[in-house]
Amino acid sequence: MSWREWTAADCIEWIAPPTTDDDKYSRGVLGVITGSPDYPGAAVLGVEAAWRAGAGMVRYSGPRPVRTAVLAQRPETVTVSGRVQGWLVGSGIDPRRRSFVLQGDLQRALASRVPVVLDAGGLDLVGTHTAPTVITPHARELANLLTARELDASVVDVRADPAAWAERAARELGVAVLLKGAVTRIVDPDRDAYVVTAPTHRLATAGSGDILGGILGALVATNHDALAVDAEVLAKLAATAAWVHGEAARRASGVVGGGPIVALDIAAALPGVIGSLLTR
Repeated sequence: MSWREWTAADCIEWIAPPTTDDDKYSRGVLGVITGSPDYPGAAVLGVEAAWRAGAGMVRYSGPRPVRTAVLAQRPETVTVSGRVQGWLVGSGIDPRRRSFVLQGDLQRALASRVPVVLDAGGLDLVGTHTAPTVITPHARELANLLTARELDASVVDVRADPAAWAERAARELGVAVLLKGAVTRIVDPDRDAYVVTAPTHRLATAGSGDILGGILGALVATNHDALAVDAEVLAKLAATAAWVHGEAARRASGVVGGGPIVALDIAAALPGVIGSLLTR
């Protein structure tokens, strides 16, 4: 398999500014089911990133205290059900402690047949629906997922050969895979394969993955027309999200002289990254 480095030039096709004919619905509505009372920040960060990455609307569904936290950070967020053109599911959720209400929300989301981004506590839902799907595990999560599917893999195995295990996961699970790391691997069942090399190791901070999920969710929603025609677009959108995520972290760290950053700093840098792509 040939892996191609994804670049800024590749991203441009998947970053589109709103036009005079657009409204919040045509720009893309992202539904988000993330976070929990134990991990409310996962929802706050993912929703923040989705807005900053250009979603026309974000609908959030989750426990009341988490909704309160989300609205305190981003009051534009809608917390009632309605039209959705992409889903972000799983961050900050413990799959062993899903409530009856949460189970129902997840079932309705996955039955809607719109594209889905599955992260963290949503990874076990792979294969329970037919919508185009991209999963975003790190090495340990991918090893656990494959082992649960009787595809014996240890975290040592995955870290030793991430390309091979990402490709196997895409083939066996029938989904696009974004395997996070200093070099992120993106591959789909048709063997479209891309790598994104992180421009800074400052991405290794709590909540960074939640930001990546929000970026990817926004791109899925804003490119819903393209996805309706060709599900293979998911791998390209995932690669674009990874590149934008890394570039935002690089810029955020540059603001503080190359020093430490937090996840919200990455989100705050997203509009500048996207704006620079649009001017190329």
